[in-house]
Amino acid sequence: MKNIFVIKKLLALVILLTITSCKGQSAEKNKRVQDKKQPNILLILCDDLGYADVGFNGSKDIKTPNLDALAAKGTIFNDAYVAHPFCGPSRASLLTGRYAHKIGAQFNLPTEGDQTKGVDVNETYISKVLQKAGYYTGVMGKWHLGFQTEYHPNTRGFDDFYGFLGGGHKYFPKQFKEAYNKQKANGQSFIWEYLHPLEHNGKDVDETEYVTDALSRETMRFINDASKKEKPFFMYLSYNAPHTPLEAKEEDLKLFQHIKDKKRRTYAAMVYAVDRGVGKIVEKLKQTNQFENTLIVFLSDNGGKTIAGANNHPLKEGKGSAYEGGFRVPMFLHWPNVVPAGKTYSYPISALDFYPTFAHLANAKIPEDKALDGVNFWNHFLKKENPRKDQPLFIMRHRKGFSDVAIRKNQWKALKVYQKPWKLFNIENDISESNDVSNSHPEILKTLVEDGNLWSKTHIQPLWFHIEKEGEQWQQDNMPRFNETFKLN
Repeated sequence: MKNIFVIKKLLALVILLTITSCKGQSAEKNKRVQDKKQPNILLILCDDLGYADVGFNGSKDIKTPNLDALAAKGTIFNDAYVAHPFCGPSRASLLTGRYAHKIGAQFNLPTEGDQTKGVDVNETYISKVLQKAGYYTGVMGKWHLGFQTEYHPNTRGFDDFYGFLGGGHKYFPKQFKEAYNKQKANGQSFIWEYLHPLEHNGKDVDETEYVTDALSRETMRFINDASKKEKPFFMYLSYNAPHTPLEAKEEDLKLFQHIKDKKRRTYAAMVYAVDRGVGKIVEKLKQTNQFENTLIVFLSDNGGKTIAGANNHPLKEGKGSAYEGGFRVPMFLHWPNVVPAGKTYSYPISALDFYPTFAHLANAKIPEDKALDGVNFWNHFLKKENPRKDQPLFIMRHRKGFSDVAIRKNQWKALKVYQKPWKLFNIENDISESNDVSNSHPEILKTLVEDGNLWSKTHIQPLWFHIEKEGEQWQQDNMPRFNETFKLN
């Protein structure tokens, strides 16, 4: 009897240990499932990439096989916008989720003189929100949001930064290092930001690779590091290609000998270098078993610069314009078994929407006092619905003494450029903006212009200007003079 009692106790102990073990395994499994709900997010932003300069958006002369492969197995957004038609304000809007005009960032940061400016530190970046939600965060490439410590990427929610703080950079290290060292040796107080050494987390580095390749390499390093951490990652890969200066590797140029125009040929080779890098990054994601749980978002920061080799067909004009070519950009989403494969999404989406959408996907908490101009489009996207039905999108570019404006709502777009009368386009039927229908729909135009006028009242005065003379001219012209801008014909 005593032996039976002992055996029963041993059996009970074994059962208890088994249950505990199963609970432990179940808890670990649940943790993995919970972690799975926080996808890795890889945001790839090109600089001045034309609407028609990638294969998945119709390019015939530029090869982008790796981007095309991702787009084919993901969803192409053919109605995607950024919040401003040139670099700095577009990037400020992307990371803050706010129109640059509301935070005083309507212009690119100063390239000379006062370089102490930057996006208000009270504006919480999406990187900080994701970092607080447990993400390992990184940015590689172009920053363009402030030079001082308080504006530095490492201060604004990024664990790892490799790149440059200014608005652009030369591509070949031998060239920019020689020029920088020569000017420094001559005691020049100001050295062009495109020549400065690249940095890694605040420390200068001796880069030796073509810059586009270097940014791809560092992104792969980050992905490898992330694979060893028990947390998801957010990577903002901010290529400066194909932004000027037009500089490409000889082996890439040889692939585009069929393009006779030298600018276009060089530009094409620069885009190809981006594509080559993306291919290697995808391979690294697969090697580290992170590809399946990574949302990849690809787009440009604004329209292509047509005088520098870009093609925005069938859109009118390009970088800097309130016509579609200035701020409508190529874009796709890719996430295996989550983002629908081989599909096209044809409702308006703005880069402003990334902030609330990424936070939603990451189960991240947005600060209660954080103002946002974007919408969480995720569920609308999966249901193939319009996330911005009856909600306007705005674009404004200030010029000398006047402003260009575009207001998009549903299929309609109101446009005022070059101090000419307001126009109205049915943008769904007339993507090239060739048929002004304002006389046929005066009430629609009036409503859109009123929307724009109300939006303008939320703006603040610019906190900086790209060059000092711009600021002086702004004061002389008593800008922004919105009473003139939003006066109907």
